[in-house]
Amino acid sequence: MGNCNAVNVEKLQACESHQWYRKFMTECPSGLLTFYEFKKFFGLSNLSESSDTYVKSMFSTFDMNSDGFIDFMEYVAALSLVLKGGVQQKLRWYFKLYDMDGSGCIDRDELLLIIKSIRAINGSTHEMSAEDFANMVFDKIDINGDGQLSYEEFMEGVQNDEMLQKTLTECLDLTHIVEKIQGEVMLSKN
Repeated sequence: MGNCNAVNVEKLQACESHQWYRKFMTECPSGLLTFYEFKKFFGLSNLSESSDTYVKSMFSTFDMNSDGFIDFMEYVAALSLVLKGGVQQKLRWYFKLYDMDGSGCIDRDELLLIIKSIRAINGSTHEMSAEDFANMVFDKIDINGDGQLSYEEFMEGVQNDEMLQKTLTECLDLTHIVEKIQGEVMLSKN
């Protein structure tokens, strides 16, 4: 298949797809990724309860047919969305991820839990506390002031605020996880 050492995270080329498939099948030979395997696959262990809840929510959004497993096609579709999806597609996915109870709206507690969980998983520090960030988001885009963000408020508010869009995109950037997996694939080939 040629030289696969040139990693281009923005495109899943044929060579990379083969590597992703090998990695996927090595980690879960059954072809179905369970939640436990999902956490192991992405190196997410010893998480707090709130971070674990967030990872469960992420798993559920990737499990498109809701059968309790992620198969290879769901895995590729999720990676494609995360890596190559447009702003609209990513915002739709973020909304679904944030709406943890499936109510069709995001409340302040859901947003705060997700922000805290993402920060714990990424191990990053920020100038603004998670509480202050959640409050800022609601102050900016909760147009009707009902304490919930509808899908429309979320989409329009984030798209119309460059800083929010950049911050949300950066905090949900999974490139480091993708690069870690890619690195493990490369090591296993050597």
